[in-house]
Amino acid sequence: MSQQDRFDRMVDKHPHRHDFFFARPHWNRRGFFRMLGAGLAGTVLLEKPAIGQVIKRNGAESINRAKYLLMILLSGAPSHTDTFDFKQSPSTPMDLLKPETINGIAFPTGLMPKLAAAIPDYAIIRSARSWALQHNLGQAWVQIGRSPGAVLGDIAPNIGSIVAAEKESEKTPTQVFPTFLALNSDGAVGSGYLSATYAPLRVIPATAGLPDTVNPDGNARFDAKFDFLSKLDGSLRVNSPYGKALEDFDRFYAEGKGLMFNPTVDRAFRFTQAEAAQYGNTNFGNACLLASKILAERNGTRYIQITLGGWDHHRNIYQANSLPTRCRELDNGLGTLIAELKKSGVFDETLIVMMGEFGRTTGAITAQAGRDHFLQQFVFMAGAGIKGGRTIGSTNATGSATAETGWSRDRDIRPEDIEATIYSAMGIDYTSVRYDDPFGRGFYYVPESDKDIYAPVKELWG
Repeated sequence: MSQQDRFDRMVDKHPHRHDFFFARPHWNRRGFFRMLGAGLAGTVLLEKPAIGQVIKRNGAESINRAKYLLMILLSGAPSHTDTFDFKQSPSTPMDLLKPETINGIAFPTGLMPKLAAAIPDYAIIRSARSWALQHNLGQAWVQIGRSPGAVLGDIAPNIGSIVAAEKESEKTPTQVFPTFLALNSDGAVGSGYLSATYAPLRVIPATAGLPDTVNPDGNARFDAKFDFLSKLDGSLRVNSPYGKALEDFDRFYAEGKGLMFNPTVDRAFRFTQAEAAQYGNTNFGNACLLASKILAERNGTRYIQITLGGWDHHRNIYQANSLPTRCRELDNGLGTLIAELKKSGVFDETLIVMMGEFGRTTGAITAQAGRDHFLQQFVFMAGAGIKGGRTIGSTNATGSATAETGWSRDRDIRPEDIEATIYSAMGIDYTSVRYDDPFGRGFYYVPESDKDIYAPVKELWG
């Protein structure tokens, strides 16, 4: 029996639900304060205590090569066979894509010249396959590493929130940047059932820098007002008689104050038009620029999520404002980011993971001159010691199915395997189970990890 057959039997025994999941409830800072504003006697303060802050470590050996994680979500699902798993089809406009073979890798240099030149710096997983073909479901799946419709799926935290919780003890008092930052990612999954402390700080990059980090009254007057506020209600927030919720409230205050009137924050979150031009003068480019500056500061941020949408090319995929525009945006932003991370010395400490929620139909384009939803996809991996200039796995002649898996499990690589790879690369035991979930069921960092279904793709490191 092959590894794939064993895997399929295990999935049949422990099925993944693919039902539609549109709106996941999750905490964010605004919602947290809105709840508190309803009154201190509100139910948020009377919630049932968690069943012990217990994390069971099962002892999985970690790769432990990354200090920082940059997740790039290509929402809308890019066509893998027109980008990072290039295949010539009867519809391929060769004069536009201009494919070349670099390091044995067929690549559309006409669409992404900077990333073509950077091929030695990254690896491409081509044996990856999604579970679902619905956008919201698939995007949430990538961010939480499990089905949003499964048990605990509706309260599952973002992978970044787990990283933030795990790395909290490593943060020093002088490191004031948010541990989990979401750039151009207003729809990012939040901290789920975990404390709002681990929710992403959502930021839209701007030349003016991080908003609301100065007060018109000036620094001295602001400090005085903050001290007065602490005298008024500090006893309710520190070792609070009302429990963890108000202690989280106090931490929000403290972390927010750390960002105020801070020249390091201003330097990292502000940029000039000249700097933006180097990254392509786009929203995505600005996010890559900000990520580069923030990571170079090494000031507490460990996980950054960037979202680049607009890949849902059901129609006119090769028109100038469709695939070519998205690829140019991606190429300028990510290509420059890799070069800058290498220049600042952060590249070898940062794992870059880039993927969409699924891929697109292969072969000839549709009657609408586009490509529809398809399970086969690619995953881009770079930094943190990954051996670049190669692919993990391969697909058949059209790109419709995995031909060679390229790793020890000898099966398709799933989003849960990517999640396990992220945790392992960050030095986190991916087989850990938390027993602080509201139902006391035990929240697995990677689903069914006690049954050894999913695993890190260690082959990325050579």
